[in-house]
Amino acid sequence: MLIAGLVLAALAAAFHVFIFVLESVRWTQPATRRIFGVRSEADAETTRALAFNQGFYNLFLALAVLLGIIVLLAGQHTVGVTLVLTGTAMMLAAALVLVLSDGTKLRAAVLQGGFALLAIIASSLSLR
Repeated sequence: MLIAGLVLAALAAAFHVFIFVLESVRWTQPATRRIFGVRSEADAETTRALAFNQGFYNLFLALAVLLGIIVLLAGQHTVGVTLVLTGTAMMLAAALVLVLSDGTKLRAAVLQGGFALLAIIASSLSLR
């Protein structure tokens, strides 16, 4: 079950790297604006610094999870599992904050937290 948990955690990390690219690199591009519901280029410019910061937040979560996977595969089970579970738990918590702050963002929250939730479940089952 641990391997399934690590694969799911890697997928959660990959999604957060994707979000990093959208928010920190491509924020003002029309396709990205459509994804996030930013109506105009002027609005995108106004929110660019916030999106840039939020994108790095997503990247750092992904890096924590990926580091945990690497450390675990290198034989440091306790440290690796701790990093993976901490990173995915923060991803899940952020998804919950998103949907609780705006109920119309349920789809985005499921995308943001779905793999993380499954990774937590699968990884936790392997700890028994």
